[in-house]
Amino acid sequence: MDKTNFLFAVHNHQPVGNFDHVFEEVFQKSYRPYFEVLRKFKSIKTAAHFSGPLLEWFKQHQPDFMKMLADLVAEGRVEILSGGFYEPLLSILPEEDAIGQIQMMNDFIFQEFKVSPRGLWLAERIWTAELPKIIAKTGIEYTILDDTHFYYAGLDSQEISGYYITEKQGFPLKIFPIKRELRYKIPFSLPEETITLLRQAREDHGCSAMTYADDGEKFGSWPETYQWVYEEKWLEKFFTALEANADAITTLTFSEYLDAHPPMGRVYLPNASYEEMMEWSLNLSMSVKFKQLKETLTERGIPEQDSALFLRGGQWDNFLTKYDESNRLHKKMLWVSRKVHLMKKIHPQAEKARQELYRGQCNCAQWHGLFGGLYLNYLRHALYQHLIAAEKIADDFLGNSGTMEIADYDLDGHDEVIVSNSNMTAIIAPAKGGALVELDYKPACFNVSNVLRRREEAYHSKIRSAGNEASGHDEQPKSIHDQVKFKEDNLADYLYFDRWERHSFQDRMLSMETTLQQFKQSEFQELGDFIDGEYSLTPPSAETAKDQSVLSLPMKRRGNVAGQELLIDKNFEFSKEAARIDVHYRLTNPGDKVLQFVWAVEFNFTLLAGDAEDRIYKVPGQTLTDNRMNSEGELEQIESLALCDGWFQFQCQLSFSQPTNLWRFPVETISQSEDGFERTYQGSCLLPFWTVELAPSASQDFSIAVELLDYK
Repeated sequence: MDKTNFLFAVHNHQPVGNFDHVFEEVFQKSYRPYFEVLRKFKSIKTAAHFSGPLLEWFKQHQPDFMKMLADLVAEGRVEILSGGFYEPLLSILPEEDAIGQIQMMNDFIFQEFKVSPRGLWLAERIWTAELPKIIAKTGIEYTILDDTHFYYAGLDSQEISGYYITEKQGFPLKIFPIKRELRYKIPFSLPEETITLLRQAREDHGCSAMTYADDGEKFGSWPETYQWVYEEKWLEKFFTALEANADAITTLTFSEYLDAHPPMGRVYLPNASYEEMMEWSLNLSMSVKFKQLKETLTERGIPEQDSALFLRGGQWDNFLTKYDESNRLHKKMLWVSRKVHLMKKIHPQAEKARQELYRGQCNCAQWHGLFGGLYLNYLRHALYQHLIAAEKIADDFLGNSGTMEIADYDLDGHDEVIVSNSNMTAIIAPAKGGALVELDYKPACFNVSNVLRRREEAYHSKIRSAGNEASGHDEQPKSIHDQVKFKEDNLADYLYFDRWERHSFQDRMLSMETTLQQFKQSEFQELGDFIDGEYSLTPPSAETAKDQSVLSLPMKRRGNVAGQELLIDKNFEFSKEAARIDVHYRLTNPGDKVLQFVWAVEFNFTLLAGDAEDRIYKVPGQTLTDNRMNSEGELEQIESLALCDGWFQFQCQLSFSQPTNLWRFPVETISQSEDGFERTYQGSCLLPFWTVELAPSASQDFSIAVELLDYK
């Protein structure tokens, strides 16, 4: 009887921007023990992928581990897989960057392990039709995808084994399908169950090869797995069982299998990822409908494998519409990439700019599913930090200082205004209420406007229905997909959802009765239509046009407040050198009735940490009893306020031409992560407000300045 060829791979990754102690903890719980166990079993052959951030960390902090890997590679027991070095989604990159990321990884592998990789790990197994051409250009022969992709292409489960070949415009690529059943069994079921599945695959279906490939962190660092995998010796038992069943099962590297076996056939796969990713990418209403449809099909007795042939969720790119913050990160990357590629390759800083750009392309902070991802402010910050660093280098080369550009920056069909000097980049969106949507302080490579909107997610229903009760303990660990855990009590009490994106210089009109708590909980009435209304650009006045020290951006909107007309002139003035923005407002009542309302200008800024002693508010002449960024309350009749960051050593200062009362509160989201549901500080909302009473044809002027400065 022919044997089942078992192709086994682990994918190991930590995102750009993750904390050093996380790298260390996962290394000790997962990466080191896994390969130490594997080293004992001389007959077991497997494959492994390590992302660039991990490889750089290993090389710096764990050189002995790198040597152990190199020895296993030299012995032919481990095949190292390539990939985009900083774990980008290749399908959303400019082609030059996608190829560059793979080549960077190929070069690193050859330098450290003395082999040229033949296979590639595709981040999040996100597949699009043009990838064979891109990947083949780097010399890579194969990749690994979920069997889900093959179901969507119309293949039956019994046809999915070995590998298939595809192409794009004559560029070939071989693809191994990952068995979903194995992905859910390993390491959560007893080893005997996996052995039985592998034996039956050949005996019942004539399966030539079965592929398992999934996160290496499942082996020790996912919740409850360390005890199961190592202390209770699941991994040793599994490898022992493989050796004991060598009469029916053999382990090979992917390259060995390729060299000995022809493809199962030719296949063309649709755009897809693994099943969970495609469901996570759906918006809230579609996600609910999708779950209901799957439940209905199950109740009607339709096997899941049959429904999977034709039923699927969205695609990864839906995250760019589901989360505006994800889209802004992506478009920032594209904007910076164009600048970096305008640099001459012989420029001494060109390679540094390219590496910073590539680091800013790491995928983890651009989406959200089971892991924190986009909801983790420090991961988003890390991408901005590297992208801003790359942009600084490119701007120095290109001479972009004190410039103003008008372009559809975020590709929403409306122009934005991008202002840049040596100390800041500011992006204004006239079509989004004339708001400031990005403000970068270049000396610190810090985007202070990186604040995530509070949205309702499909899993919030679990928080409401579970009663905040911790899940029980089972003898075998549950898959991370099946756990419901809470990192703190009463999370349902913090479920507030925003109706608008969290930008700055957002113009609001409120009733006199609106309270801080109503505003914080998004339970107030917006009287005006300026918050997301479109402002039109107007020519600068002759006076401002003569001022050579500033770039002027005047705009206006004729809108409504509680059914009455209001005209707002809003003139941005950007320093050509300092990180300073002055905004001059004129509110005019063009009607024949008195207008009375509370006028407020909303700001949303972040210093990343809500409860840190080195991230604080300062108000001249006042001593705040609670001055941390997660504090809330009302400040009365202030003329300025500073958000001071002792860690990154800068401050963001707001100044007002007229004394103002100001509300402040933390913007906190409730999201799921591998450790359970958690509350995350995203930033702070600041709302200065004034009572306005305008007689017919009367006007009132206000000015507000935002300045970023060094702070020590």
